[in-house]
Amino acid sequence: MTDAIPEAIRPTVLFVGVRDVGRSQMAAAYLSQLADGALTARSAGVRPAAQLDPAVVDAMAEDGIDLSAELPSEVTVESINGAQMVVTLGSGAECPVVPGRRYEDWDVDDPSGQHPDGVRAVRDDIKHRVQQLLSELQPALHPDAQ
Repeated sequence: MTDAIPEAIRPTVLFVGVRDVGRSQMAAAYLSQLADGALTARSAGVRPAAQLDPAVVDAMAEDGIDLSAELPSEVTVESINGAQMVVTLGSGAECPVVPGRRYEDWDVDDPSGQHPDGVRAVRDDIKHRVQQLLSELQPALHPDAQ
């Protein structure tokens, strides 16, 4: 297990979706799990819905992650200011831009309305992208390990 970085100084990655009901929630959950305390992951939406997509909650539960208590939240300039990196998932054109932040846009299918196999494919794509992102960020998080 990694020595957790104190939350006050832990870098934050903000995942921004349109409604914060699927892709952004999945990405934040995977980064929280895989970063093992080295990063803080948050999610938000430009037009947040009232609740998560139940198919997304089910697909994540299949992979051992419980999203049943999570609620969508709205992206704000303040939430972006609190992040070192912003990853947009279908919301790139609508997401506020704050200078000095690293932005990435992930072209990931929307799981809303898809058959469970389609939701699982989106979940697996996001998990792979989060693993790749974490491998890119790892040297900066642990410079003494090189």
